[in-house]
Amino acid sequence: MTDGIVGVLQFAIDGVTAQQNAVANNIANYNTPGYGDTEVNFQSSLAQAIDTPGYNTATITTTTSSASPGIDGNNVRLSDELKEAQTDTLHYQTVSESLNAQFRLVAGSAGGSYT
Repeated sequence: MTDGIVGVLQFAIDGVTAQQNAVANNIANYNTPGYGDTEVNFQSSLAQAIDTPGYNTATITTTTSSASPGIDGNNVRLSDELKEAQTDTLHYQTVSESLNAQFRLVAGSAGGSYT
C-alpha cells in the first residue's frame, strides 16, 4: 500500500470494487446449485495498516461464506446481496469523492482551482 491519504483511498476503492464484483458474481449465481456465496474483506487489514506504525501492508481477502446452504447447496440470499450492492455503491461514491477532493487540493495548491 502506498503511503499517504491517496494510497489509503486507492486501496479502499480497490477493496470496494472487489466487494462489488463479488456481489455481482453472487447475484449472477443465485440459482446455481452448489454455489457458495463469496465474501470480500479489506477493512480490518486496512485499519491495521493505518493504525500500526511501520506496518505498510494491507490485503484484500476473499472467502466463501459459512452461511447454511439451501436444499440445492446454494447459500446466496438475494435480499442480502441486493442490500450489500447498495451499501457498496454508497461506499464507492464516498471513497471516490474523497479521492477527488484530494486531487482538487493538490491542483489548488499548485496554482489551479480548488473546485
